[in-house]
Formats: sequence, structure tokens, C-alpha cells
Amino acid sequence: MPSNTHFSFKKFTIHQGQTAMKVTTDACILGAYTDVQNAKRILDIGTGTGLLALMLAQRCDAQIEGIEIEEVSFNQAVENVENSIFKNKIKLYYTDIQSFSSKNCYDLIISNPPFFHNHIKSEIQTRNNALHTDTLSFEDLLSSVIRLLSSTGVFVVLLPSYESSVLEIMANDLGLFANKKLIIHHREGSKILRIITTFGFVRTETQSQQLFIKNPDESYTAGFQQLLGEYYLIF
Repeated sequence: MPSNTHFSFKKFTIHQGQTAMKVTTDACILGAYTDVQNAKRILDIGTGTGLLALMLAQRCDAQIEGIEIEEVSFNQAVENVENSIFKNKIKLYYTDIQSFSSKNCYDLIISNPPFFHNHIKSEIQTRNNALHTDTLSFEDLLSSVIRLLSSTGVFVVLLPSYESSVLEIMANDLGLFANKKLIIHHREGSKILRIITTFGFVRTETQSQQLFIKNPDESYTAGFQQLLGEYYLIF
């Protein structure tokens, strides 16, 4: 996906010229895949440009709140939300999840969190904040989710394969269990690109499915087109 100054969807536009992290295909999959059917209150942890909040707002009438710790990204998210037709559904907060509190619990918490533990860091500090767990450890993420999630709510998170397995082990120890997984590959036969895991407080058998983004001829698969059809202008 191009790193240009904006990315246009069917019903909103993400301006991203001021932020280190741009719209990515895997984040779009997360926004399109997440089940919002029973959600009345949604929290987006690390909203970035506001992408996930806007994608979810397009598909539901829930009240959505997004938090962002990086000031430039927060300001960009505010701009994107205010310029959208969904601005009355979304509230944004410039804070970290460790300090964030709410009077009511959430039916759905979604996050595309930082995940690099031991990785060569970028010279750009804002990109480091977005990619590295220095600003949000898995321990802090999970404890915050457990604190803010309703007893029947779900937590949906996007991570690479190894980090996903680490988070799942930690979540299990805290009483949060993987109910669903979407395993994302670039194409059939390629390594796992990302895993979207849906957690809940009730332990059930984990349902797993795979999504391939591209066919061998580099065209988008039918499954990907069906998932992103409500959002991408090209479909």
C-alpha cells in the first residue's frame, strides 16, 4: 500500500502526511474483519490516524472512543474524524492506555499495537513509538483490556505470528482466552503475515480460518475482495 499523504476509502479519507505510520493492508483487514454486531461501546487502543475507528463506525451505530499517545498522530486522527460523516460516533483522547479510565466497560476493544521487542530502531522517534513495545508492553495492554472490557466483551488484536503466540500465553494466564483467529498470508504457500485474534473471558474451542490477500497472478483473492469490498475504491 503506498505511503502517500492520504488514502481514500469509499466513505472517508485518511490523511497521513504528518504521521510516521501509514495505512497498511493488514490494518485494513483488521478493521473490516472485526465483528461489531453486538457492540454498543468500542475502544480503539492506539488509534493512530483513526483508521480503525472510522472503519468500525462505517459498519455500526456504536459509540467509539480512540486513544493515542503520540501527539502528531492524535492531531491527524482528529482531523480525519472531524472531516468524516462519522464524527458524531467517535471521541478521541490524547493519552496512554495505562492512564485512561472510563465509567463504563466496553463491548469491544480493538488494537493494532506495537510489537517489536528486540529490533533495530528507526531514527524517527514517532515510528519507534508506533512499532516498539517501549511505550506499551503486552503486560500493560492486557491488564488495561481486562480492566476496561465488559464480562461478555471481546478483545481483537493484530500481531505477527510469534508475538501473537506470546500474547496468547500471557492472556491465558490472566483469564482471557482466544476464541477466533484469522491467519493472514500474502498468498497461498507464503509465511504467515499477521494473525488477528479475538479474545473473551469464556474459554471455548478456538475457531481458525485463513485469508490469502493475493492470487498467484498478483490479483486480489475473492476472499480479500469480499472482506474489503465495503471500503476499497478498487472493488
